[in-house]
Amino acid sequence: MVTANEVRKYALGQIQAARQRGERTITFTALDISKGLGLKQRFPLICSAIDAYKFLDYASVILIKREGPKQSTTVRWVFDLRR
Repeated sequence: MVTANEVRKYALGQIQAARQRGERTITFTALDISKGLGLKQRFPLICSAIDAYKFLDYASVILIKREGPKQSTTVRWVFDLRR
């Protein structure tokens, strides 16, 4: 069973890779995370884990934009990596 901390850890890995490539921002969707973790129908878990202020501190990012409904495959986050 995947936990919110595992979702945040996966997203942090994507953020760290983007930082290593020298990117200033990163964009991903709940569907991207779901596919990356091999999850099915766990969008409430994914969205609540990434929407939490805890994630911003954990990943040292600034949320630029969040688009989409509260919990869906189409939720899209854009983060500034320069924090």
